[in-house]
Amino acid sequence: MQKIIKSTILLFALMITSLNVYPCTNFIVTKGASADGSVMVTYNADAGGFMDPLYFSPAQKHTEEFVDVYEWDSDKHLGKIKQVPYTYAVVGNINEYQVAIGETTFTGREELRDTNALVDYGSLIYLALQRSKTAREALKVMTDLVAEYGYYSTGESFTVADANEAWILEMISKGPNNKGAVWVAVRIPDGYVSAHANQARIREFPLNDKENCIYSPDVIDFATKKGYYDPKSGKRFSFVDAYCPLDPGNALYCEGRVWSLFRKAAPSLKFKDDYWRAVKGAEPYPLYIKPDKKLNVQDVIGMMRDHFEGTEYDMTKGLAAEPFGNPYRWKPLEFKIEGDTMTYGWERPISSQQSAFTFVTQARAHLPNHIGGIMWYGVDDNYSNVYIPLYCGIKDIPPSFTGGSIQEFDFNKGFWVFNLVANLAYTKYSYIIKEIQPVQKELEDKFFAYQPAIEQAALELNKKDAELARDYLTEYSINQSELTVARWQELWKYLVVRYNDGYINDVNVERGRHPKGVGYGNDFFKRVVKERPGYYDVKWK
Repeated sequence: MQKIIKSTILLFALMITSLNVYPCTNFIVTKGASADGSVMVTYNADAGGFMDPLYFSPAQKHTEEFVDVYEWDSDKHLGKIKQVPYTYAVVGNINEYQVAIGETTFTGREELRDTNALVDYGSLIYLALQRSKTAREALKVMTDLVAEYGYYSTGESFTVADANEAWILEMISKGPNNKGAVWVAVRIPDGYVSAHANQARIREFPLNDKENCIYSPDVIDFATKKGYYDPKSGKRFSFVDAYCPLDPGNALYCEGRVWSLFRKAAPSLKFKDDYWRAVKGAEPYPLYIKPDKKLNVQDVIGMMRDHFEGTEYDMTKGLAAEPFGNPYRWKPLEFKIEGDTMTYGWERPISSQQSAFTFVTQARAHLPNHIGGIMWYGVDDNYSNVYIPLYCGIKDIPPSFTGGSIQEFDFNKGFWVFNLVANLAYTKYSYIIKEIQPVQKELEDKFFAYQPAIEQAALELNKKDAELARDYLTEYSINQSELTVARWQELWKYLVVRYNDGYINDVNVERGRHPKGVGYGNDFFKRVVKERPGYYDVKWK
């Protein structure tokens, strides 16, 4: 029996059970909304406290009748399901046919969790990637699997895309006494973008448009039976209202990320912040919007590195940012103050310190699949990492992104190397991030500059033999990955020497050292003095 190849021991561990987590963000760009006709899907895997080796499964034939399924969150054996005769190659979250799948967990009504089911959300993703040539085929695989074997997880929003179209599939189990799931999938219209971030996003949907919307036959009837929806109310059925009613926490921590992505994609629409700031009666954000301009990969990467900069919620500002403008807030996300009944919460940005990995998939219908599909892949904090191109047709993956453990440091693993640099940056953020970004830009600019030539060379090789093209792209993807990790190792060494003991050391001085004290910013000094008036005065008392 083949065990499903796993990419992590604790994939997105515990994300579905705690209001204090709120991980993962997806942004979706359709062909008509992209500058080069790409369909793009983004994903930040933000559960924290875990390391996720890059998933890789080669195309292969199967003679075994069944495959074992293990829950991705706990490694618990859920059972056996039928194997298929042949599975397609998968690199990360994109397969050899340019099908890409991302996810964000919205939890929803927890009483609907079915712990007797055999397929969880993580396994569902990779089973679908192994078994699908198109997004629509992936949707059918996913919904057929949960109908036959039950759905183990809580509520989930999936992005399912290929080189031609993109869909949002929202799904929740029907509880321990009702096998299967209720779900709805909506196609994002061409020329539009969409986003979801741990809150269900599909509200009303068309019931008679199978080309653009499909759903489980009982999605409304089940909600009615459970008392989640009253047909006599005169209101149209809303998946969100029935299965994942909005609360202030979901608004603040989830819809704020949608607002930020939409704000950047279409500034002209001037989306208000009242909905995500939990103002009662505020207008929800639409499921999809038309961007002001067509987006390229660089635009999308930049949007995934957002801390609400340029708004009043800029996380690099204020006391919470500490003296050096650190945009990250250490968990728990929600907190209380002794003697105070109010619950408080930090902002939850798109870019988080708890990322295990992040990607932007790029799928292009005008190119052969093995050349047109790229997963731009980075590990650890996406604000301070590097997105590296991994073509979907590669035959092997970079050693730096395989194996490793969250329990054991390894200087040869990309996750730990990028983690080292990021954690050093936290100590003097406003200084060190300015050292990181030029190197980050240098590497990513190089990848984008190389891309046309690399792909032209691959196309020429492809005319002779597709396997030669795949070999070439494999070598390129692995080499650039390993060179990037090596460059980050050197960056960390440089930063450790330069930012040492509260000083900025001039590492270029030939004789002796001339360190300069880091000091603090004016805003911090003002707050310190205000807190203890007269205490820090340097004068005769």
